[in-house]
Amino acid sequence: MPEMSVSTDSKEVYLTGTGLYTPPNSISNEELVESFNQFVDLHNAENAEAIATGDMPALSHSSAEFIEKASGIRSRYVINKDGILDPHRMTPNIKDRANDEPSVMCEMAITASKQALEAAGLQASDLDAVICAASNMQRAYPAMAVEIQSALGCGGYAFDMNVACSSATFGLQQARDAIRSGSARHVLVVNPEICTGHLNFRDRDSHFIFGDVCTAMIISDEPGSTGDNFKVLDSRLQTMFSNNIRNNFGFLNRGDDEGIGKADKLFVQEGRKVFKEVCPAVATQINEQLASLNIDSADLKRLWLHQANLNMNVLIAKRVLGRDANTEEAPVILDEYANTSSAGSVIAFHKHHGDFEVGERGVLCSFGAGYSIGSVILERC
Repeated sequence: MPEMSVSTDSKEVYLTGTGLYTPPNSISNEELVESFNQFVDLHNAENAEAIATGDMPALSHSSAEFIEKASGIRSRYVINKDGILDPHRMTPNIKDRANDEPSVMCEMAITASKQALEAAGLQASDLDAVICAASNMQRAYPAMAVEIQSALGCGGYAFDMNVACSSATFGLQQARDAIRSGSARHVLVVNPEICTGHLNFRDRDSHFIFGDVCTAMIISDEPGSTGDNFKVLDSRLQTMFSNNIRNNFGFLNRGDDEGIGKADKLFVQEGRKVFKEVCPAVATQINEQLASLNIDSADLKRLWLHQANLNMNVLIAKRVLGRDANTEEAPVILDEYANTSSAGSVIAFHKHHGDFEVGERGVLCSFGAGYSIGSVILERC
């Protein structure tokens, strides 16, 4: 399994501010289920003859109870609600914009980025680089990061990167490496996630998983002036190839007419296999990382874990701490936000770090398609 670790014996790097954009629209499990079940009834009625002859299986209803038990999710924020809940559409209704208008992802990113800059005590002009790290980009080019850079009015350079649900932690390490190499002093890592755009709302096993959001982090070579700073003690990245989480949408799709509109052009996963394979790998990486730094897991105040599935987080926290973790030690935000891909662990940090005292430590960790795992050891300073 390819792995890269960065030592702590050179230039110090700090996480000095975070920001969060939450869309104004929320969908409860009950609302989502009502729409899904209407779709199921319409589908079964339209295909009654094929279902009766056994040529097509009947679709089954979902329930709010099933969703919460399977995932821990109760609601999710979305860019567009009406399109998702329309049983004849079941996809967000997001209109194209003219080239001289800001993109949707850019608007989200600007809101979160300005919050992060304020928290760090910086101006946009202080930034040397912008990394847009997310599971999907609104367009192939020009890079979303370059548009965000322009909208903020900062110089330097900018680029996009995609490591699915691990994009934020992978982006954080790229920022850290840039600072330690001397190519930047202050880097913005922003994660605009419009996850509902690649979710199959007609699939009972996954229609409830994702929500939309945007997070931002400022990574700097010195503590921020506001005093809300965390030193990045270590960052570790790991990838291993798997087909168990996949999205085959891409620019070559139009080359094969038979594949257009097929379910594999949206999010698909083998959930049980993912659970079985990812959980031990994540816990092992964190434990080995802590051991390399001579940090005992008992000395951790918090685990800010990727917010994909409550059962996964419970198991990972138990394997790291050696016991069951309470919600203060491993905070949960997915009940309100659902899975927001790369942004989930950053939301958890953003909302649950204010009680840290100087010297206290925590782990920011994300994991997902690839498989990919990124874990960052942070210390309040």
